[in-house]
Amino acid sequence: MERTTELKDFQKKLALMAEENNKIPPYLHLKYNTKRGLRDANGAGVLVGLTEIGDVHGFIIDEGEKIPDHGRLLYRGINIEDIVKGFTGEGRFGFEETCYLLMFGDLPDQDDWNFFCDYLKELRELPDGFTEDMILKAPSHNVMNKLARGVLALYSYDDNPDDISVGNVLRQSIQLIARMPVLAAYGYQAKSHYYDNKSLYLHMPDPKLSTAENFLSMIRKDRKYTAIEAELLDLALVLHAEHGGGNNSAFTTHVVTSSDTDTYSAIAAAIGSLKGPKHGGANIKVCEMMEDMKANVGDWKDDEEVGAYLTKLLNREAYDGAGLIYGLGHAVYTLSDPRAVLLKEKARTLAQKSDRLDEFKLYEKVAELGPQVFANVKKVQNTLAPNVDFFSGFVYSSLNIPTDLYTPLFAMSRIAGWSAHRIEEIVSGGKIIRPAYRSVVKHRGYTPLTER
Repeated sequence: MERTTELKDFQKKLALMAEENNKIPPYLHLKYNTKRGLRDANGAGVLVGLTEIGDVHGFIIDEGEKIPDHGRLLYRGINIEDIVKGFTGEGRFGFEETCYLLMFGDLPDQDDWNFFCDYLKELRELPDGFTEDMILKAPSHNVMNKLARGVLALYSYDDNPDDISVGNVLRQSIQLIARMPVLAAYGYQAKSHYYDNKSLYLHMPDPKLSTAENFLSMIRKDRKYTAIEAELLDLALVLHAEHGGGNNSAFTTHVVTSSDTDTYSAIAAAIGSLKGPKHGGANIKVCEMMEDMKANVGDWKDDEEVGAYLTKLLNREAYDGAGLIYGLGHAVYTLSDPRAVLLKEKARTLAQKSDRLDEFKLYEKVAELGPQVFANVKKVQNTLAPNVDFFSGFVYSSLNIPTDLYTPLFAMSRIAGWSAHRIEEIVSGGKIIRPAYRSVVKHRGYTPLTER
């Protein structure tokens, strides 16, 4: 007992020392003109590379001034709105086509689309013994960690894991796109069984189904889902598949790939980035915030009550005390996030069918009142529009998808963009990414142990 207390005290001491000796005064960033977060003073990302994969437009710079604009997202030069209208208008799923477009740069013709879909279906099954040895024997209470470990473990089952030729990396990437939903579904089932004491059921992927259909089938005991559920999940996968080379996980992919490491290490690193609540985990924070709001606001239709709660949020008096209205605002988008616009339309339809229209209207009211409340509290007139995380959590909960799978779903989708960026870095990068850090510590001599 005494030793345990001593260890805890020592750990506290080390933590205080680590915190104190790693504080860099903010004025030094101004002095040396550092680009914190690799961003300029106006919040725009510092240009560190070129890409042909994704383009994110959210504002216009006119004579040095940031002018808000409606958001646009393009995959390989094609507007995401046109992509969605294309496959939905033809009454088919779009994620597989989106993967093909991002990976290879062009839309597939009918024969290539059929072959690519069939190829993905053939690759879904995990290697013999993998589920038992790598998933069930080492469950994780966080499915994202299980996903990263699963990807790293696949290295051991690859006969040619370190070859970074384009052809071999493509093979590995397509396998990972096919297997990520299975890794996520099985990782969740293991977590649910071993940590939540629920029944364990593992469904084999069905070769007749699309990626979205298969995932819904694998996470449900009875394997049943409706057409609109599959269509909406497919749309969410398409909208999350890529977001330019500057987002944290895509940039991580570029950084790690530039060292000439293997595919599994690069993708596992991207998963680690996406796990963070400032990146892929943001929709969970939105859902938790809305649950707290529903519990503490009597009349969801009353502007004053909702506005008062939002004021408390910003004053750190409600929910998690962070002072944020989660889901409003974005690092790039200003007037609108095109992904949120597209997802909102489908979310309303689902809300009507699932008897959650009042809840959906509360989301709309938060989006409507949030910017003005922010301006009143912060005394700053910012343009705050709902981002994709604002509605994606609502969509997933309406689909009865467990919260544990919200961020893994993001990874299932973004693996397409990560793979495309990895290939682009291999083909067009050439240099290991190494930004500079300036040391601002004073020089000092070494003190012998007996004199400290």
